[in-house]
Amino acid sequence: MSGDPRACGVLLHPTALPGSPACGSFGAAARDWIDLLASEGVGVWQLLPLSPTDATGSPYSSPSGSALNPWLIDADDLVAEGLITPADRDALPAGPLDRLDPSAAAERAAAIAVALGRRWADQPQQSQEAFARWEQRQRYWLVDHCRFMVIRRLQAGRPWWEWPAPLARRQPAALRALVEAQSRALQEEALLQWQLQCQWSRLQQRAHDQGVRLVGDLPFYVAHDSADVWSHRRLFSLRSDGSLVEQSGVPPDYFAATGQLWGTPVYRWWGHRLSGFAWWLQRLQRQLELMDLLRLDHFRALEAYWSVPGGDTTAEHGTWRPSPGRALLHRLWSRCRRQNRLLAGDRLPLIAEDLGVITPAVEALRDRFELPGMKILQFAFDGNDDNAYLPANYKGSRWVVYTGTHDNATSLGWWRDLDDDARGRVAAVVGGEVPAPSWQLLELALASPAELAVVPLQDLLELGDEARFNTPGTIDGNWSWRLAQPVAALAGPLQGFGVMAARYGRGREAAAGTGGG
Repeated sequence: MSGDPRACGVLLHPTALPGSPACGSFGAAARDWIDLLASEGVGVWQLLPLSPTDATGSPYSSPSGSALNPWLIDADDLVAEGLITPADRDALPAGPLDRLDPSAAAERAAAIAVALGRRWADQPQQSQEAFARWEQRQRYWLVDHCRFMVIRRLQAGRPWWEWPAPLARRQPAALRALVEAQSRALQEEALLQWQLQCQWSRLQQRAHDQGVRLVGDLPFYVAHDSADVWSHRRLFSLRSDGSLVEQSGVPPDYFAATGQLWGTPVYRWWGHRLSGFAWWLQRLQRQLELMDLLRLDHFRALEAYWSVPGGDTTAEHGTWRPSPGRALLHRLWSRCRRQNRLLAGDRLPLIAEDLGVITPAVEALRDRFELPGMKILQFAFDGNDDNAYLPANYKGSRWVVYTGTHDNATSLGWWRDLDDDARGRVAAVVGGEVPAPSWQLLELALASPAELAVVPLQDLLELGDEARFNTPGTIDGNWSWRLAQPVAALAGPLQGFGVMAARYGRGREAAAGTGGG
């Protein structure tokens, strides 16, 4: 992808990095992780959305889709740069090192924002001018993000449609009064985002210098209670009081008799068309500034989306509505071409998450823009010879193949739950006994025709479901897994991965032999 004929990567969200209290960070462990990937010829780091999470820690339900998650800011790096003092860092709320703790992470981030604001007047003029320039470039999302987060705290976390009407409806006088009364809090919020951006930008540069590409993730919808919806209400299916006219989800299927109800507002696509898709293009451009490649979640909704009445409690009574995905992707292609951001072959830097029941029309949209789709090996062993997830059935190479994703059991956990018949089918495909299911699935992925093969770190470490990252449809225990050892301790598994990848024409040695990367 983007130069390499065949590539390999690891899926690891930064919240799971070790070494910092309450949550992984953009600090030393992230730098060590990039260095380790590069040293073993693993050319891709895939992440989940970097946006702020909801209260459960989910990055797929964010109060602000263009912001960065403040939990990820590294206090030690701030001290090293003189932005806060050692005393500031030592006074921060503590948190566990062995798991993500949303409450402790939020408290630490809030305290860091206050410390940044308290020390800001002492920073050199050059830094203050750089901050002012950055603020101006990011105004299209930053101003409303800061307002939203400050008001939310003042309103004790209530959703925006329950705020006092002048604020909920964004009356100019109310917003001016907010700026006057909360200028310090607004600046602290902006400073926090700036420092997150600075720390992430240094990681980006480190990755690029060593030939490691960053793959991000973008949810298709945005949360109802978000700065995005509050500040662009006309672009979403809402009533004047903020309640949902229509909401998102997917229809009933074999796995869910009443479908899945997501509760986010669907788009008023006519409004997006009238604006030339300005909001969508800014949203995509922001993410592509942070990442080299972007996985677009629920890609099928760019062709048609399942719209459910806003008051329904299940997704059974929705209807399919058309989406203007072709027009939107063409606009994005034109913008990326002007900015020289297209991949080799004039391809958009997107991956289409096309899992589940996909229609020929969705496939045609994906293929029209030559976007790679996704394959999950855990889905390949239902006994059907024509199963689309079996590598022997991949048509062409324009795929990203995973052993599993953040929403699946770990491969070891999956194997343990298989019945004897399914285990026999796995053994038949791998060509023998299955003593190491995680690595044997990984070898299938690497040997496949797919141009990119990605493995969750938990599978490289042969961990069971105690390390599962998320179980869809549940709330408790998700997103909390963290590495229990320093990044340096991963050298053995990463070396084994690099050697195996090179055997199948992927990784550093393979790229060197073919003139890639």
